[in-house]
This record gives sequence, C-alpha cells and structure tokens, in this order.
Amino acid sequence: MSEEKEPKPEVEKQTTDKPDTKKEEEPIVAPVADEEKIKEQEAEAKRQAEEEALAAEEATIQSLRPGMTIRIHQKIKEEAKKGDKEGDKERIQIFQGIILALNGKTPVTKTVTVMKKSFGVMVEKIFPLASPMIAKIEVVKIAKVRHAKLYFLREYTKRLKETLVKK
Repeated sequence: MSEEKEPKPEVEKQTTDKPDTKKEEEPIVAPVADEEKIKEQEAEAKRQAEEEALAAEEATIQSLRPGMTIRIHQKIKEEAKKGDKEGDKERIQIFQGIILALNGKTPVTKTVTVMKKSFGVMVEKIFPLASPMIAKIEVVKIAKVRHAKLYFLREYTKRLKETLVKK
C-alpha cells in the first residue's frame, strides 16, 4: 500500500509545480505588459477619434457649395472685466445664412462668405474654414443654383428653390 501512495503525491507535486511557476512569473511580467497594452490602446483610440473628426470636418468642407444654407457654430471668447473674479469665458454663437462664395484653393486658405438677413439688414461674414474658432458647421437647406458666386443675391428679391436636409 505504501507503494501506491507514493506515486500519487509525486503526480500532485508535478501538477502543483507547474502552476506555481506560472503564478510566480505572471504577477511580475503581466501587470507591466497589461499597463503598456492599455496605454497603447488608449493612444490608438485617441488617434482614431482625431482622424475621424478630421475626416468629418474635411467631408463637410468638401461638401459645402454656394447656395447652401448653413449654421456655423463660432466660438467667442469674452474677456473678464476688472471687477470679475473669474477668468475669460467662452461661448458659442450660431450664424445661419446662405453661402455666397467659397474662396481659397488649399484647406488652410479656404474661406466661405455667408450672408443672412438680420432685422431687415443684410449681414455678410467671411469665415476661414481652418480657424479653430469654428466649432461646427451644419447644413440646413440646399438651394438649386447655377453660379459659383452668388453675389447677385444681395439685390435678389425672389426666393430660391430649396430642399431641406434630413439630419
């Protein structure tokens, strides 16, 4: 009977030795590798998010055409007054109007001229599309026009044929 008991503990020792050696190696190596993998995954996720944001901006910039009615979300920095304890404040102002012209050839130099009627007065603004002050551009309507420059709309009284854009 003693002969039968001896092989059993040897088998148990062999099975217990293998997991013990793995357990000793894993805690030392695994946390460092896991942290590095997590950092790499976070960095990759940030890169992908930035690339998607840039691609979305480029897609909206490329899809802009004269005759579109757009909403430009513009960041405006307000300086603090002398008596205020808080620092500079930033808010977003929306300018909605029709695109009269697109100027510039490269994405850095591209500008868009937008016109709107405010309290009976026509207001035109020129926005550089590469500006960090532009938070977002939304297309509201698309008008059917045949010209690249719509400066004639300054005196034009008739309505354009427009279609709404679905969100």
